[in-house]
Amino acid sequence: MRLLLLGPPGAGKGTQARRLTERLQIPHISTGDMFRQAMAQGTPLGLAAKSYMERGQLVPDDVTIGLVRERLGEADCERGFLLDGFPRTVPQADALGRILGDVGRPLDQAINLEVPEKRLIERAVGRRVCPNCGATYHVVYNPPRLPEICDVCGHPLRQRDDDREETVKRRLEVYYQQTEPLIRYYEEAGLLKNVNGDQDMDSVLEAILLALGNR
Repeated sequence: MRLLLLGPPGAGKGTQARRLTERLQIPHISTGDMFRQAMAQGTPLGLAAKSYMERGQLVPDDVTIGLVRERLGEADCERGFLLDGFPRTVPQADALGRILGDVGRPLDQAINLEVPEKRLIERAVGRRVCPNCGATYHVVYNPPRLPEICDVCGHPLRQRDDDREETVKRRLEVYYQQTEPLIRYYEEAGLLKNVNGDQDMDSVLEAILLALGNR
């Protein structure tokens, strides 16, 4: 199954992507992981992405699309994949369509997680991360046993800069301008399924699987 996961920042895409790929036995392809892997391997496109990221610049579409093309051509994608974080714009969606057309693996479904803006901000602002082991918590929904201390390694937790309210609001503005048009794009293509993301994690997963006809 070839899937795309859509939704605003804080909708829970990363969490559901990990659970879905385990359930469906397909690789989770996120742009962040893809960049890190290509940079670690020292591929030409990976080095190109690194040069932009080190300067604090956005990686251009041609580099990102090239990396996606390489990744989707790997053997583990033959049974399917789940894309998370790409495409972010309509031109990128057009490019993805061409890539998948070239390899004869068209997209099966685009799942859009719907969450009210107020809840998105609440989720992000309450998130805490362990800088030592990477464990994540939420002060309301998933608190650590001891306030601001990681259950796993005992390291003090921190709030990421991009989880502060003013930053979250700016990220949402960018999402509404650049990425939200993809909802109509995939709806018009007959591929979109909307899922209520404002539920507990298990209920969201079951709703996604129901939308896919796979429970």
